[in-house]
Amino acid sequence: MYPQLLTYLMKFIKYQDQVIRTLLTLLIGKGMFEKPEETPVNKPYRKLQVDDLPIIEPLQKLEYRNLLTEYQEKNGKPLKPVQRRLTAKTMVPKSMNCPKCGAPSDYLYANNGGKGQYQCKVCTCVFNDKSRYLKEAILKCPHCSKTLEKVKERKDFDVYKCKNNDCSYYQRKLNGMSPKEKKQFKKDPQAFKLRYIFRQFRIDFKPLSKSSPKNPKVDLSRLYVSPHTLGLILTYHVNYGLSARKTAALMKDVHGISISHQSILNYENAVALTLKPYVDYYPYELSDQFCGDETYIRVNGRWHYLFFFFDAVKKIILSYPVSPNRDTMSAIRALDDVLIKMKEIPKDLTFVVDGNPIYLLAQHFFAQHDIHFDITQVIGLTNEDPVSKEYRPLKQVIERLNRTFKGNYRSTHGFGSEHGSVSFVTLFVAYFNFLRPHATLEGKVPVLNPELQQLPNMPARWSKLIGLAQEWLIDQSA
Repeated sequence: MYPQLLTYLMKFIKYQDQVIRTLLTLLIGKGMFEKPEETPVNKPYRKLQVDDLPIIEPLQKLEYRNLLTEYQEKNGKPLKPVQRRLTAKTMVPKSMNCPKCGAPSDYLYANNGGKGQYQCKVCTCVFNDKSRYLKEAILKCPHCSKTLEKVKERKDFDVYKCKNNDCSYYQRKLNGMSPKEKKQFKKDPQAFKLRYIFRQFRIDFKPLSKSSPKNPKVDLSRLYVSPHTLGLILTYHVNYGLSARKTAALMKDVHGISISHQSILNYENAVALTLKPYVDYYPYELSDQFCGDETYIRVNGRWHYLFFFFDAVKKIILSYPVSPNRDTMSAIRALDDVLIKMKEIPKDLTFVVDGNPIYLLAQHFFAQHDIHFDITQVIGLTNEDPVSKEYRPLKQVIERLNRTFKGNYRSTHGFGSEHGSVSFVTLFVAYFNFLRPHATLEGKVPVLNPELQQLPNMPARWSKLIGLAQEWLIDQSA
């Protein structure tokens, strides 16, 4: 009797719990008892097709003073300013200059009776407020060479479209549609992308602009542990991926040193602040094979993205920004971190990435700043095209790096702040580049430094690496 009663009561309690949850959800408007996802949500990439770069035609700029001098030498007399009739239709604003040669308003005609069109007497340029000469360059379709028209303005970029109906790109897309698709296209043309589109960015970010390294505010000499103890803590916590609590327990049980897990996290942040400028500005010797990918880390209860870019030959991590968003701006910053480390950007520079379109958009952003490189996308898990078959090994290299990082990161169970996540990733990169032997490199570390290699153990190497970073900061500030 009692087991049956207990079973009935348990079912009744669960039913009451469901009723309470439903009522609270209806009252407040959202679920109150939904547990956060323990695994990252596998969000598909936004359906975005990125076309090739347009033809960029620079505009010819003239100097009106030189043109006036040439006119006087040729005709034996100076070119006189415009003689106006004092009517509203013939007036030209005093602040206006010719966009092609820079001639002042004295040499400008009101060309169409005050309707907004002007002509320069010096260079004969006809223009208005939307003149092409007010732009830095003309954007043309790479398929038909027609000038692109701006059709939309977004937060960070303007959208330009080729509206030429005879464009080979448009005709090829149109002819490739099935009868069913053509019927649907007539009803809903916005559902199909048939025309060439280019996005011109207006992001306030100056690429390849090296900022001066800043000295950290934390003085490591004031820490209440010896350099050897600090090296032991970093070895356990970073090299072997132990959590701060396990590291604290190991220091107590094995070495007899009583230290809290919070102190270990404080030491981690302090060392990361010192090592980050050294890791970011070190003069690496690089190869010509680079790959990149993003992986998930948990920050303050939410999934963030860690962007790794990697020298696949030298096994050096070159870029490691953490961002709450997997967007174009994050890709731009990640690529910029790699380009800054190059002494000279090669003409055949190529980055191997996945199918995320943010890297192609980032490529277009750099191209607008006259920085050119290629993006090769390896899409999917199988080699369904020749490009994926050729570059699959590089994609597998970056995936292997992600797994190595996850092995060290897993014990942290996420970070309480962005600062903590950046500190841990910085220490991992310093360990990977300067201290971790690599099987592919015959047991050598990616960045060989004799001062580190001659030391007998890992705690001593950590201490020496911190010392090298401090000396470098002093040299930079001198």
